[in-house]
Amino acid sequence: MKEHFRKLFVKEKECFSTILGQARAKKEIKSALLMGRHVIIVGPPGVGKTTIAKSIASLLPDIKLLNCSFHCSPSKPLCPACLKKKPAAKLFKGSERFIRVQGSPDLTAEDLVGDIDPAAALKFGPQSIEAFSPGKIFKANQGVLFFDELNRCPEKIQNSLLQVLEEKSATIGPYNIDFPANFIFIGTMNPEETAATEKLSDVFLDRFDVVHMTYPETNKIESEIVLTKSEKLDIDFPKNLLTAAIDFVRLVREHKDVLKKPGVRASMGLFERAQANAYLANRKKVNVSDLNEAILSVLSHRIELKPSVKYLQSNEEFLSALFNNFSKSKNLHGGGDL
Repeated sequence: MKEHFRKLFVKEKECFSTILGQARAKKEIKSALLMGRHVIIVGPPGVGKTTIAKSIASLLPDIKLLNCSFHCSPSKPLCPACLKKKPAAKLFKGSERFIRVQGSPDLTAEDLVGDIDPAAALKFGPQSIEAFSPGKIFKANQGVLFFDELNRCPEKIQNSLLQVLEEKSATIGPYNIDFPANFIFIGTMNPEETAATEKLSDVFLDRFDVVHMTYPETNKIESEIVLTKSEKLDIDFPKNLLTAAIDFVRLVREHKDVLKKPGVRASMGLFERAQANAYLANRKKVNVSDLNEAILSVLSHRIELKPSVKYLQSNEEFLSALFNNFSKSKNLHGGGDL
């Protein structure tokens, strides 16, 4: 895979065209892939962490593998199914070798590595390799293992991954056999999230390079993301109102009193909901009142005010005052108060 990326990145300068902006992050990810490094992408929600991980998988070459749970090489089958009865080989696209794990406190090591299948254990015996049911790290062999919200998983999960990350193989339970688990590991973390999260150990973090992704750099880039990714109705959304909507989200995001910031999904939400409000009013064009009516529903739960402010006013009161001042400064007419 390293050799493939080295050839690809020389020919293709823009390999992550689905991600708008983020030039520095894209360059760092390409640099890491060239050397076969595992990566943790750190950034707030909605900046494209999952999208870029899927893009990495789509860049992988099509390869012929045995159609088994371990993605064995046709020239060197190793898993129980292949050794017993070699299945037919199949051409797998890179996107088919993208395996996602959602980090959560109830995730177990068995979910990743695998477990004993009770029915097979009764048939072959509990110590038989045939009784083993492989987990997701083996299904990601020759592909990408995408671990979303990595810091939500317990420390036991981190420990179960150490051998695989270092040696690209795993020793399963009572079996003295190392099975290949050669994949690109892409993890993600939200630096602002603290609920139900675990500290990643220094030993675990030492296996990774960390790449930071940020909110869209400019209004223009954020507008392109909104227009590309959002749902659309047959409603005209004036360009000046779209610019104003995104400017307002960015104003909230950068406000000195806001601790938890609204991401790109908030901008998409305003775009979609303003269209819906116009549609329900039997109008073919979005106006300021449609935008006004969407502000609180879309934004109030996506922000958190600093302690010095939140005990003096609610999120709704804060947004109402801010938008009313914003609409006056932008000379937006006809919207009324929130």
